[in-house]
Amino acid sequence: QVQLVESGGGSVQAGGTLRLSCAASGSFYSRCMGWFRQDPGKEREGVATIDSIGRTNYADSVKGRFTISQDKVKNTLYLQMNSLKPEDTGMYFCAARYQTDCSGHLSRAIMAFWGKGTLVTVSS
Repeated sequence: QVQLVESGGGSVQAGGTLRLSCAASGSFYSRCMGWFRQDPGKEREGVATIDSIGRTNYADSVKGRFTISQDKVKNTLYLQMNSLKPEDTGMYFCAARYQTDCSGHLSRAIMAFWGKGTLVTVSS
């Protein structure tokens, strides 16, 4: 069974930084992978995706502040989050799909595998 395990969440002040990690049970970097987030009362939204050849896509709200990357040796996906804002607060989920291409979308519907999430809280 495929497993994705997130870590690195925590509480920071506005303007601070965090790096989230997602450890995969197998070699996932021939597939589309991404990060999503969710606050209570809101839909789970796409933050960033990366495909099998390293092409990335970001939500407008995080462009220039967040960077998605992968380490094939460690079999780990990362989300570097800089200049954090209170509106970045939420549960962050790692996700993956069977296909190699992300199709230019940030929709949760395309993802087949999900981690349990890691909480990020940004205070004013």
